[in-house]
Amino acid sequence: MIVPAQMSEIPEILSLTRACAREMIARNIYQWNEHYPTQEAFENDIARKELYVLKEQESIIGTLVISTFKDAEYDDIQWLTPDGKNLYIHRLAVHPQHQGQGNAHILMEYVYAFAKAKKATSIRLDTFSQNKRNQKFYEGLGFQKLGNIYFPKQSEHPFYCYEHVLS
Repeated sequence: MIVPAQMSEIPEILSLTRACAREMIARNIYQWNEHYPTQEAFENDIARKELYVLKEQESIIGTLVISTFKDAEYDDIQWLTPDGKNLYIHRLAVHPQHQGQGNAHILMEYVYAFAKAKKATSIRLDTFSQNKRNQKFYEGLGFQKLGNIYFPKQSEHPFYCYEHVLS
């Protein structure tokens, strides 16, 4: 079940994202660290009503942000659609114990239904250039890689921007 996140769930969400960070670091993927994602980011996401959690029974096993806000880092990307009715996905995470079971697909199916309800023209996101698993996942869903952006506090390596145009 996917529901809006609550402020009281932030500790559990941070625990989940830290477990994901440890798992990625174990695979030499230095995408998330002590600077990201932060409690403040999740608090802001909840305040904007953009943070969602995937629950199994009462435990949070996944999370993601669905936003209409375009970050300044995205300004130089040559997107496939004009700015306006786009959705932006951030901080999609599935607890390592629940990965490989279709949970990321469940989260993305929710995004597609959300996008359809909002009459969005596209879904945009970025993923770390060193995370080949994520790239394969998004490309398999029909996302097109369009350009690079950088988050120096996270890595010297670029993040790839992707867009999926909705019909």
